[in-house]
Amino acid sequence: MLYPIIYADPPWRYEYPPMGATNRSIEKHYQTMSIDEIKAMNIPSADNGVLFLWATAPKLKECIDVMIHWGYQYRTCMSWDKEVIGMGYWFRNQHELLLVGLKGKFSPPIPSQRMSSVWREKRTKHSKKPDGIREWISKCYPDVPKLELFARQKTSGWDVFGNEVEPV
Repeated sequence: MLYPIIYADPPWRYEYPPMGATNRSIEKHYQTMSIDEIKAMNIPSADNGVLFLWATAPKLKECIDVMIHWGYQYRTCMSWDKEVIGMGYWFRNQHELLLVGLKGKFSPPIPSQRMSSVWREKRTKHSKKPDGIREWISKCYPDVPKLELFARQKTSGWDVFGNEVEPV
């Protein structure tokens, strides 16, 4: 099956952990992938579709490279304000970006369903994204096949791929 909607939170590998942060290494939480490994994935995307792709500020360039490699063109992004300050090299990050890429023709949400470009919700466990984003996508496109890559949970109405869940 090919999916018009793909929602992905790749396990980005960081080459240089912040000084003194060895005990908070990402690999202690989950297995990461190199950019080349992420790019090499066979993405079952439809010819006309949208990609919602999570990126951290230090991985923005790589995220856009992955998006392009997967066949999408960058269109816009939103920022998730986690309401809690985190780690960082230059700035202690408090946000993540959700990039939107298009392939072929795919309509944006109807005007009444378009939300703010800033989502405010306190972060919870490491790398868990707000459920409300997935719920918003489902509300905007209730009858469109959807795939969540690197999923950590099963979600009704979504097919999932990830090493922490069994596909539905």
